[in-house]
Amino acid sequence: MNKVFSIAIDGPSGAGKSTIAKKLANELDIMYLDTGALFRAVAYQALKLKVDPNDLEAVTEFIPEVELEINFVNKEQRVSINEKDVTDFIRTEEVSIAASDISVHPIIRNFILEKERELASKESFVLDGRDIGTVVLPKAEVKIFLSASPEIRAKRRYKDLEKQSDDEVEYQQVLADILKRDKQDSSRKTAPTKKAKDAVFLDSSNLTLAETLAQVKKIVKEKLLKNQGCYENDK
Repeated sequence: MNKVFSIAIDGPSGAGKSTIAKKLANELDIMYLDTGALFRAVAYQALKLKVDPNDLEAVTEFIPEVELEINFVNKEQRVSINEKDVTDFIRTEEVSIAASDISVHPIIRNFILEKERELASKESFVLDGRDIGTVVLPKAEVKIFLSASPEIRAKRRYKDLEKQSDDEVEYQQVLADILKRDKQDSSRKTAPTKKAKDAVFLDSSNLTLAETLAQVKKIVKEKLLKNQGCYENDK
């Protein structure tokens, strides 16, 4: 790799974007930016301070007091709010729903957008989210829209939650949350979840993790080869 470039992986909740993006970044030996974690961190802080994520006025008053910092330790992303590392506390369903709610506000999206663009301008990154290819980095060299059926995504999320929590988890509730978030993310006025016109659509419903990663790597290689000097590793 001898040129700064960006790979944008968008898609709905539970599509496996983060897992694929992390593995891809590792194999290409570049950085991975979990953009969803930034929204989650802000949402976590809002919940902690009892700020209603749906209340625009409250959120507007709250955001100037938020100092968001992203650090990389051995290429692992850590997110801090007001100098406190919150990385390990932002993967609950409560925070997930709050992140979707609070992200509809333009003031929040602009706040995160500045952080994302600042980082991506300095070195090569794989970024995943819902509007990376359409809003955050519309000129990204590679754009992929990764998806799967709601039922498949719910099953994957259900298995993850079972491993992460001692509390009882119900599949139907997880599916309901997935459907709710899909509706919220795709219908919001500000930066809705959608495929960029020049993005490659990949449905992973019937693919294993390894098969999905192989398909993504193939797409990346084909796209970057069109940009002279971007791709040197033939992995």
